[in-house]
Amino acid sequence: MPVSKPTVAQRLADLQRIRIYSRADLFDQGLGARGITAAVRAGRLFRLRRGHYVTHQVPDDIADAVHIGGRIGCVTLLHLIGVFVLEKPAAHVHVSPQLSRSRHRRSRSATMHWSPCHEPGTAHAVSVWDAVRESIRCQAPRAAIATVDSVLHHRLLTREQIVGIFRSLPARFQALLPLVDASAESGPETFVRLMLRALGVPFETQVTLVGVGRVDFVVDGWLIIECDSREFHEGWEQQVEDRARDLMAAQLGYVTIRPIAADIFNRPDRVRAAITDVIAVIGPLFERRRRSQLRRNGRSGGA
Repeated sequence: MPVSKPTVAQRLADLQRIRIYSRADLFDQGLGARGITAAVRAGRLFRLRRGHYVTHQVPDDIADAVHIGGRIGCVTLLHLIGVFVLEKPAAHVHVSPQLSRSRHRRSRSATMHWSPCHEPGTAHAVSVWDAVRESIRCQAPRAAIATVDSVLHHRLLTREQIVGIFRSLPARFQALLPLVDASAESGPETFVRLMLRALGVPFETQVTLVGVGRVDFVVDGWLIIECDSREFHEGWEQQVEDRARDLMAAQLGYVTIRPIAADIFNRPDRVRAAITDVIAVIGPLFERRRRSQLRRNGRSGGA
């Protein structure tokens, strides 16, 4: 049987359980200076920076952050636990405003966050609340909305907490809050939803169709849009299932298109144009069919 992947909540819990030990902590446990040196040489302890140790290997981003003298945060923390972020950049590290700026030179590739945190977090990671707040500031608007959608979808924060985050941000970010929607199950879905809003077409999200199952979008009552990504649509068995669903949807009178994540993210104009063309070409046919159905129903009701 395939091994199930840990959930985002489980990955967050695992990350929070990591403990950073100071020399004082180890001394309190009866491990003297020679014992610490011997444990490091034997691989029972790992030194992250002077006076800071862990008992097992940790992700490189965490090791780098602690080495600098800070904690992982922003998109780095969210990416580590499986929240959607559009790009995986160099580590984003939160450091105390009082930390010597010379520490930054230890990792020139890291993005440093110096602002105070609103919640405690751990010795090696900021809280999810603070990570989300900084991720909104660090990303482009659509990517930021997709990240917040993902946080809500995985129930890491409540809608009220997200509202609180936006209230703490400058006014220029307030326009993003009404665009957030927890129903999105992936980053590509968020991006397509924003495209459809911009096009001004009527659509529903996460619609369940008899015999087909749940689909990402139904546009104007006849067009199904499924956002294919490698995470959820990889492997031949999944491809077979997707095509069987498309055939069943066609029997029910729906047209299905499946833009891939790479095009949604990297060629959004092409995807938007394709959706527009499908609606322009096929939409009138469905509208005529609807009108014909209404006329038939009207005659039947009159009889």
